[in-house]
Amino acid sequence: MMKINVNATDYTEKTVHVGIDVHKKTYAVTCICDGIVVKRATIKANPEVLVEFLKKHFQRAALKSAYEAGFSGFILHRYLIKNGIENSVVHPASIEISARDRVKTDKRDSLKIATQLASGRLKGIYIPSEEREAYRSVTRLRETLMKDKKRVGNQLKSFLYLQGLITDEEEKISKRWIKKVMETQCHPDILYCIQSYAKQWLLLGEKVREVEKHLEEQAKLDQPLDLIYQSAPGIGPKHARALSNELETMKQFHNEKGLFSFTGLTPSEYSSGEHKRQGHISRQGRPLLRKILIQAAWVAIKKDVSLKVIFERIAKQAGRKRAIVAIARRLIGRILACFITGSLYEIKTISDS
Repeated sequence: MMKINVNATDYTEKTVHVGIDVHKKTYAVTCICDGIVVKRATIKANPEVLVEFLKKHFQRAALKSAYEAGFSGFILHRYLIKNGIENSVVHPASIEISARDRVKTDKRDSLKIATQLASGRLKGIYIPSEEREAYRSVTRLRETLMKDKKRVGNQLKSFLYLQGLITDEEEKISKRWIKKVMETQCHPDILYCIQSYAKQWLLLGEKVREVEKHLEEQAKLDQPLDLIYQSAPGIGPKHARALSNELETMKQFHNEKGLFSFTGLTPSEYSSGEHKRQGHISRQGRPLLRKILIQAAWVAIKKDVSLKVIFERIAKQAGRKRAIVAIARRLIGRILACFITGSLYEIKTISDS
């Protein structure tokens, strides 16, 4: 059990490790020095208050802190760094939890973070620059609007099915189709509902186009990144913009394994003794990245002969779904090589692969 020392006051030339459990209204803070818990507190969720608290109690100490990545983003991280506190933002899944640990409280969570930070068992995630984070917010806004647009379109279709106004053979949702259903002959209240859904869909479409125009301007300022991504088969301007903002130059990844893990394209593994079996991909990271890379992979096997050969070989053994995931991994790995060498993607022949 971790000892708690309430009398320690002199921390000159000592290192204090601080675990922070972040919530909207409070921070649960646990401070460890020389393997002993020297301070625990729950304070207001304000970076200034936290820094003032730490500076007050550990004036001459070297401070190292950590908190879980989540809703609070990187504002707290940047404020701590600015005030001379070495901070790490850690992935929640990287925090070790005992199999017998069935009690979860803010204090216990902050203690886990502080303990594992002090023992060097926590590794921080990559923190984008403020500019890149701002760029990224626009591509994520487009993603949100596209999801909302799809949701409203599906709600409209469901409503029309409910009223018996369309059949299963109806064409896909489009601007032309929307305008046609807005003129449906039916009860005035039913028509009112139809037009309300349709107007939402059209409005969201306009917002998406506005965001895409903004992204086009953004791309002009970020041309070197986009050029490399667009040189790969299956990746157009919109997808290149999303990849540029989410992955940048991929310099944060030391190897392909880290990149595949971040994009969620790493197969899960179940091994025991001499038996080794790989399962579904981990699906970590943002689904948008996997969606883009899978879509690009389907195009890439049509344009890059070497990738097509690999796809067909794997498909015979493991099926088309697993084969296309393997191609997506191969594709993003080649793009990483392009950034390392500073060159554009080159279509490879069978002999090159």
